[in-house]
Amino acid sequence: MTAGVITLIVFLCILGVAALHDNIVPPSHLQTIDPAQVSQTPPFDKPGLRKTGPKQYEAYLVAHIFAFTPESITVPAGSTVTFYATSPDVVHGFFIAGTAINMMVVPGWVSDDSHTFTKSGTYLLLCNEYCGSGHHFMYGKIVVQ
Repeated sequence: MTAGVITLIVFLCILGVAALHDNIVPPSHLQTIDPAQVSQTPPFDKPGLRKTGPKQYEAYLVAHIFAFTPESITVPAGSTVTFYATSPDVVHGFFIAGTAINMMVVPGWVSDDSHTFTKSGTYLLLCNEYCGSGHHFMYGKIVVQ
């Protein structure tokens, strides 16, 4: 019993030090949205790509049964894109193959993550949370030129 308690204390100390060292904190100031009003709420009323600076973009996407809107986004190579996603219906996944982007898109919340696309090509955007019988048809693409 003593060994188990000591191991737990050591584990928690290591976790705490790592979290403080890497500045890992719980999310705060999360963006919320009324799921019933997604299609009327800017900027999700006109989802798509917006340039915010040199090689800096914001992409607003809506995940809904069983598609992403817009289905395709094209950005120049070397661009940093911050993705903002929400859903008006059920929980969806937002996974871009070949990147570290992997978010859960929950109705009522706006999820966000950024990635710098250094290589040209087409990146597959997938829903990786089961969202219903047409889940396997839910995909999109990010084209980097």
